[in-house]
Amino acid sequence: MARVAVFSAGSWGTAMAKVFADAGNSVMVHARRDEVVDAINTRHENPRYFPGVRLPSGAQATTNTTFALSGAEYLVLSVPAQTLRDNLTDWGPYIRPGTVVVSLMKGIERDTGLRMSEVIHEVTGLPFERIAVLSGPNLAREVAGGQPAASVIACPDETAAAALQNVCRTPYFRPYTTTDVVGCELGGATKNVIALAVGLATGLGLGDNARALLITRGLAETARLGAAMGADPLTFSGLAGAGDLITTCSSPLSRNRTFGEHLGEGMTVDEAERATSQTAEGVKSCRAILHLAQEYGTEMPITRVVAAVIDGTITVKDAAEALMSRTAKPDKYGV
Repeated sequence: MARVAVFSAGSWGTAMAKVFADAGNSVMVHARRDEVVDAINTRHENPRYFPGVRLPSGAQATTNTTFALSGAEYLVLSVPAQTLRDNLTDWGPYIRPGTVVVSLMKGIERDTGLRMSEVIHEVTGLPFERIAVLSGPNLAREVAGGQPAASVIACPDETAAAALQNVCRTPYFRPYTTTDVVGCELGGATKNVIALAVGLATGLGLGDNARALLITRGLAETARLGAAMGADPLTFSGLAGAGDLITTCSSPLSRNRTFGEHLGEGMTVDEAERATSQTAEGVKSCRAILHLAQEYGTEMPITRVVAAVIDGTITVKDAAEALMSRTAKPDKYGV
């Protein structure tokens, strides 16, 4: 049994806290609001995100950072990607020697273009061998409900990845391991942008053919950037690539797809943000991903169009035309 600290008590953090607790670990969830802590500790529930879903008794909560991290062997981070740096600046001094930090975030930092593991390394000084990434087709509500799911744990240290795999394996949650941190993080970040595009198409009333086009070509442009950044191409055909992309683009539970649908139906970015209510990471990361593509000399037409829509430089209707006006090319994976 391991001691696991989960920061914080949002939907994905709560779902993974349940996974770790169901796997037999002692879990301490760090929440900002007293009422959330009280609900988890007394009613074993996070009513804000999963009303009626009972959390195991092994999952407790606190607002105290020092207490949450006391004795923690694993620190699981589930905060909006763009707030990670500021949060870690506050939390970093309390991370004990030997703790493995696990990133659940799927985004790219806007101002720096850094992946989340790179932000963790830069802020805390931890070696990359103590930083792991968990990514895959994991809708928080389904995981919290105990429905079957699988994910990928990426870490340069294979031993650390295998240890974490054992700590979060349950009858309904199956983790795999890899050393390809770049591929897992890139797949997780870019799939949110492609899901925005699929949502846009859906909101405009376009059909399954258009959605299939965006998903498959979105995977191709993700693989192009991944290859340029040194990722393993096979990662993008697995759970952290195609699996995560298909789920996020297909499910009505997806925040990013829902956000895109709101835009396609005529909402402004601000209106869509209020209607979605939770963070849609693709909105914040699309421009940073596009900058990475430019830095590495790769073409990402879907990402470019989504970023232009979010920036307000083109309309949603113009976006559909822009996506279909590309020069015809051979149909080859990664082209």
